[in-house]
Amino acid sequence: MKAESSNESYKIGQRVHSLNDPRRVGTVKYVGDVEGYSGTWIGVDWDQDGDGKHNGTVNGVFYFNGRSQSSASFVRSQNLSRGITLLQALELRYRTTSTKDEEDEMYVLSAGNRRVSIQLLGGDKIQDKLSRFEELTSASLSYLGVSSLGVSSDLSSILPNLKLLDLTGNLISDWEEIGALCEQLPALTTLNLSCNSLSSDITSLPQLKNIRVLVLNNSGLSWTQVEILRRSLPGLEELHLMGNMISALTSTSPSDGQAFNSLRLLNLDDNCISDWSEVLKLSQLPCLEQLYLNKNKLTHIFHSVNGIESPKKSSDPFPSLRCLLLGANSIGDLASIDALNVFPQLVDIRLSENPISDPVRGGVPRFVLVARLTKVQVLNGSEVRAREKKDSEIRYVRMVMSKLNDKSEEIELLHPRFYELKKLHGIEDERASAENSGPKNMASGLLSIALKCVGPSMGEKPELTKKLPGSITVGKLKILCENFFKLKSIKPRLLLQEEGSPFPTALDDETATLLDVGICDGSTLLVDEES
Repeated sequence: MKAESSNESYKIGQRVHSLNDPRRVGTVKYVGDVEGYSGTWIGVDWDQDGDGKHNGTVNGVFYFNGRSQSSASFVRSQNLSRGITLLQALELRYRTTSTKDEEDEMYVLSAGNRRVSIQLLGGDKIQDKLSRFEELTSASLSYLGVSSLGVSSDLSSILPNLKLLDLTGNLISDWEEIGALCEQLPALTTLNLSCNSLSSDITSLPQLKNIRVLVLNNSGLSWTQVEILRRSLPGLEELHLMGNMISALTSTSPSDGQAFNSLRLLNLDDNCISDWSEVLKLSQLPCLEQLYLNKNKLTHIFHSVNGIESPKKSSDPFPSLRCLLLGANSIGDLASIDALNVFPQLVDIRLSENPISDPVRGGVPRFVLVARLTKVQVLNGSEVRAREKKDSEIRYVRMVMSKLNDKSEEIELLHPRFYELKKLHGIEDERASAENSGPKNMASGLLSIALKCVGPSMGEKPELTKKLPGSITVGKLKILCENFFKLKSIKPRLLLQEEGSPFPTALDDETATLLDVGICDGSTLLVDEES
């Protein structure tokens, strides 16, 4: 079912799609003559760069401002569609039978390279059930060119059990119509309006008390509009706002009757937030458990407001936050990692694709992050088991001792958990004890290290386990590996394999000791070859 375009004039700002491609969506920016061409043309600025041919200027004549150099084009009205209604989209998606051409495309090749048609087992029953709208609990109408929700009093009887409605990538913009739709669907709790260019006028939206999950990714909303929107969503538990170029937020307080007091998940991935003080404006939301901030522009994390820390437990930042995703930002300092320990419930943290988690960019290996994060149970999507937590903390303490032995003031400043972890694991100052101990105690301080050859030119060599002093340097160990594995013409490269980390950490500083780089008893080193 296709919406046919009439000869009626299109309006500036109207949402349209290409007649034969509902995924090619844009906004009318011009209606009129084009110099050198006959008839009336519709100037469209397409949502996707590359869908057009120019920027709204043709042959030196300016007609409208396109978003980019290749987002705009001029189209005849008969090649555009104003879209279809919600009920027409339902008919198209759930009641239209497959054509013969579509059925002919469903096949597999036999051993004799012949096409064998596929018949879906129970397909007729599934289709029959989906075609009964009164039984539908979820409907996906993405990219079908829905421009009108066609709200009527009959809608509640047609879709009485609909709980989830996905309207991604359509032509919807009117919030008043969206509000009327929600009121007409009594069971609706989840609404996805992503990739619709939504109107900035939200003042006419009624109270939507049943909506629990609202997805508004790539919809052009500002946080100011979100603030207006929240007044109509008292029961909202999940809000997704990816890709809206949001850079600034406003403070929210539980005492504000219009605050997101029921909000448990807020997704702000792929926005433009650069200052952590903007994030702290959300810190008093009482029920917020998951906060997604991947792909923003954050550089530093702190937990105090205006430099003053609150002494009251009740005003701790993010009192319910359990999951904080900070992947692909620009966080590069360990003070930011330590600041996360103030959030009382935080156990699931993502820091991947930040400078601080990439040793190649001056960051630290996984074990340092695990040791410095007090309550972490999941790091970068990988579970932190009790064994890894203990080993990481011991390795971390030994590493700090090897670098800053007897520099207590510097240790307290740079490594706030050091003395706590040293006492927890009963670790003595190994260098000091080694100076005053005999051969027996020296031997007990050796580290048992597994060495695995992985270089392509090394051949198959058995894994070796060696006991080595923690004071030996990386450079010295490379020379020993040449002897252990008889690597005559191969220059070895050492990598530390860490539990829970998908990639090993290269040990490139030949002057650093094993303790310096965090190697402890039971560590595994991969012996590769220099490229």
